[in-house]
Amino acid sequence: MTRTFPLHWADGRSAVGTRVDEERQLPSAIRGLGLHAPRPVVVVVGGADGLEAAERDRLRTIFRSAVIPVVQRFAAVGVDGGTRAGVMLLYGETRCEAHADFPLVGVVASATVRTCDESRQTEGQSALLEPHHTHFIVVPGDRWGDEAPWIARTATILAGHAASLTLLVNGGEIAYTDVQLSVDSGRPVVVLAGSGRAADVLAAAAAGRPPDARAASLIHSGLVRSVPMDSPAALAAVLTAILDERERPSG
Repeated sequence: MTRTFPLHWADGRSAVGTRVDEERQLPSAIRGLGLHAPRPVVVVVGGADGLEAAERDRLRTIFRSAVIPVVQRFAAVGVDGGTRAGVMLLYGETRCEAHADFPLVGVVASATVRTCDESRQTEGQSALLEPHHTHFIVVPGDRWGDEAPWIARTATILAGHAASLTLLVNGGEIAYTDVQLSVDSGRPVVVLAGSGRAADVLAAAAAGRPPDARAASLIHSGLVRSVPMDSPAALAAVLTAILDERERPSG
């Protein structure tokens, strides 16, 4: 049985967390957080500390004008890596700025994070939890990327038969794993072209420019599409179209 626990920050913010040790515990852990399927899910993966200040400012506008309004409109659940860095920080902060009320779930590997107390430095634990998230799932792992399969599985469980998608923004090596796991789950991936690194490699492959073998395989799945970073309206339209899809009875 999994149990929930409270998380509190010095500024008065709070969240609820749960810890899982095995994959079979994940469905009951999610229900224990008060989150029930099916409901649409928007996963955000990509750049963490690799994002420069200028890039973050540009991306903040995109989250404010395209991502957050769409997630809110569909009463979806947001899912990401949960730490106070890069796209995860942007997801949390722009959700708060918009006074949105959709759940935002951070999935974190246990040995890669530390508690809300910023003054406590524990060897091997380097990242703070992002304080604008509403829920956290702590999973086994001592390296960055160990949380990736848990993020994908959490999204699949939460969505059930509802629509879900993964948005890739920037990203390094772990981003390829995130995208592959989404593809393996049958989840569409939207790549923000122009946001840098892995996202731009995949966007180039989607445009037919010579990719590496890894990018080619992902594009070949038919589940990966790209949207230019300079067109928030186009991004919002693509996200909306995917979340508008509903499972229809066959026959």
